[in-house]
Amino acid sequence: MTISSSLNAGVAGLAANAARLAAISDNIANSATYGYRRATTDFHAMVINGGNTGSYTAGGVRVTSARLVDQGGALVSSTNAMDLAVTGRGMLPVTTYASLVNGGQAPFMLTPTSSFRPDAQGILRTDSGLVLLGWPLAADGSLPNYPRDSVAGLQPVRINFNEYTGEPTTRVEVGVNLPATSTMAGAAGEIESVSIEYFGNLGNSESLSITYEPVVPAAGSSNEWTMTIRDSASGGAVIGEFTLVFDDSRGGGGRLASVTPISGGTYDPVAGEVEITVGGGPLSMAIGRLGEPGGMSQLGDSFTPIVIDKNGYPVGSLTNVEVNDSGVVYAIYSNGATRPVYQIPVVDVPNMNGLRSMDNQAYQVTNASGAFYLWNPGDGPTGAIRGYSRQESATDVAGELTQLIQTQRAYSSNAKVIQTVDEMLQETTNIKR
Repeated sequence: MTISSSLNAGVAGLAANAARLAAISDNIANSATYGYRRATTDFHAMVINGGNTGSYTAGGVRVTSARLVDQGGALVSSTNAMDLAVTGRGMLPVTTYASLVNGGQAPFMLTPTSSFRPDAQGILRTDSGLVLLGWPLAADGSLPNYPRDSVAGLQPVRINFNEYTGEPTTRVEVGVNLPATSTMAGAAGEIESVSIEYFGNLGNSESLSITYEPVVPAAGSSNEWTMTIRDSASGGAVIGEFTLVFDDSRGGGGRLASVTPISGGTYDPVAGEVEITVGGGPLSMAIGRLGEPGGMSQLGDSFTPIVIDKNGYPVGSLTNVEVNDSGVVYAIYSNGATRPVYQIPVVDVPNMNGLRSMDNQAYQVTNASGAFYLWNPGDGPTGAIRGYSRQESATDVAGELTQLIQTQRAYSSNAKVIQTVDEMLQETTNIKR
């Protein structure tokens, strides 16, 4: 009966607008929730006997709800280095802290942004219980060949703030200017010296004592020096002795012409380095290439250290962690050392809106979303990872309030339809009286 179908259509309209109101309420309630993706509702007409002529039967309306996961909010800065957000497509891999504590199977989940902080065990997690996942890096900072379509290589990111570290010195760069007047006939033959601190295998401080003794000729200028290297870790013993000869020609005056090992080491002319052995092992000392500027020189009448540099660090404690745009987690120590420890991938799926919504702005992969793939941040279709950042809610409060007014009017209109049908049925009942 047509009048009955009108009643059913009005009831369907009330239910549809109630569902729309629920989505609007959810969006407004989460307008300040970081990483929130807004819910949306669509109405679809239901047609009954659409191809028949004659009497018309109202089919009403049905509603479908979805979450626009692919539409994120703007990024805002924060003061926490481990406030992370993805600048474009893709999400961060996470799991639940409860599954780690209880020893159950850790579910694979995604989140667009979260504020991670280390707990008592050093695990980076949120207050809501999401644990950040990443690939552990090798000792040299390289990324092993982990599978990209599986979670097999992912582990909870754990930072041990009780950790101490020290990095031994393996390379030293020395650049000094030796006085040309010291190698001329009649010079006093004054020995020049420089001391360089380096760090042993256990982070202890040691020193190299380098002396430069000029060869004073009977006549003219020799342009020759004897470089002697002593090591405190070896009890002050000589670990390297070399003869340095400098060019005095117009085109290459003052540059190294030759380096001849006397004892304790070798010279690599391609790298411009002498190889010596200190108490903790081999060490390369860069003094410059033959005939090229930089490194050792012999000019003028003054001794001047120009460049003294080295790698390695003394013992230091872990003080902070940071993430760069490529998703590399760096451990930062009090001695100034930085060490890459994890690589955070960005997870992408073909259909972001097909992800299943979970609590705390987390999502899970479904058949509708398609299989996931783990990208390096910024590679492929994904965005970079930004530290000190959070992603705002995708809710536009002004737009939601406008839809709220429209929904209220539509709900009232459908209620009026039901009221009108009720009055018409009442009139039908009154015919019998």
